[in-house]
Amino acid sequence: MCGRFLLTSPVDALAAMFGFDRLPNLPPRWNIAPTQDVIAIRAEGGSRRSLAQLRWGLIPAWAKDAQSGPPLINARGETVREKPSFQDAFRSTRCLIPADGFYEWSGKGKEKRAFFIKPKGPIAFAGIASRWRGPEGRIIDSCAIVTTEAGGPLAAIHHRSPVVINTDDFDLWLSQPPDQAASLIRTPADDVFSPIEVDSRVGDVRQDDKGLIAPKTATPPPISDQMLLL
Repeated sequence: MCGRFLLTSPVDALAAMFGFDRLPNLPPRWNIAPTQDVIAIRAEGGSRRSLAQLRWGLIPAWAKDAQSGPPLINARGETVREKPSFQDAFRSTRCLIPADGFYEWSGKGKEKRAFFIKPKGPIAFAGIASRWRGPEGRIIDSCAIVTTEAGGPLAAIHHRSPVVINTDDFDLWLSQPPDQAASLIRTPADDVFSPIEVDSRVGDVRQDDKGLIAPKTATPPPISDQMLLL
């Protein structure tokens, strides 16, 4: 977790929830994938918050090359404060990543199944951000989603879950000292998510439509069996 998520809520609803002023055009996105730009909320001093676009896949500020290694899309909450790739971002540049759910896979090979992990409404993933400056002045702002152990119905599908920050804790995650923010790294309550099995085409990044979250229908019986039922 988490390798795909979605954000479809209207921008005015997100502005009311997260408290940012700028209202850009945000088309619904049903299949956000690593290395794509995502929406993030950051503290701007005091109670002010701003909306930013960040590359999903954190590049540490000290990295020599923006392309070295696989994209760091998730940061384990258990080690985010100590791991060199994430510790600076956790200490100084935490963010909130709005989402309307995410996708997860269970099983392997032909037994692999896709699930839409549905929340009750828009949620905020705990995020960390970093600014990378290349040798020629290129700047990339990037982020990763903080994860922890899964619980409730999600644990039967995958052992990891994104950390969800409740509305009342936004300022604590964004602005307070790292030791206090770390107290929010915990398994979401059992009733936060409801898994729904969906079609595996969500694994194709080119697919981006509302049908991705439709419950998977049962496979129809073979023609011969159908004829026997007539």
